[in-house]
Amino acid sequence: MRYKLLIPLTVTLLVGCSSKEERQLMQHYHAQQHYHKQLQKSEKLQLYNNQVTAVVMSATYLNGQVIDRDQHPLERFVVAIYSDEEREQGVLEGEGYRLTLNGKAPQSIEPIDTNDSVVASLSFVSEWSGLYRVTFPHIPKKSLTLTLESTTYGKGSLHFAKVAKYVLTKKPF
Repeated sequence: MRYKLLIPLTVTLLVGCSSKEERQLMQHYHAQQHYHKQLQKSEKLQLYNNQVTAVVMSATYLNGQVIDRDQHPLERFVVAIYSDEEREQGVLEGEGYRLTLNGKAPQSIEPIDTNDSVVASLSFVSEWSGLYRVTFPHIPKKSLTLTLESTTYGKGSLHFAKVAKYVLTKKPF
């Protein structure tokens, strides 16, 4: 007798857990899927001066996964950077800062206008940050380390992956 009541009760409970809000949430997610993919490829760092944030940098890796192994595209990023000192608003163009990818200097650093189409798809953008399109030479590794060094505030690193990050984790013994 108990089993006869338990089965319909379980089915009713499972059907009741699926709601309209869940479906609406999934529809919203699929409509904003490009934004969420860019969010997965974005990282943020802060450099401090006496335990107070002095520099904030966020970067988004623009390259997708490359299928053709013979193809060697440039490594492309959009970097947003803010410094609390007004005279340093052109941080990546000025002295005292150095940006590297796996120890290599960038090929080009181009300022981006806030009306540029690439800005609309970014996850972290503030009106106070300077935006740059930064291009590095091809790096044959699966993991990338973008490093910002400041002569005043020290150094910080962001870690990116050309493949899903869970693929890069080390296997347990």
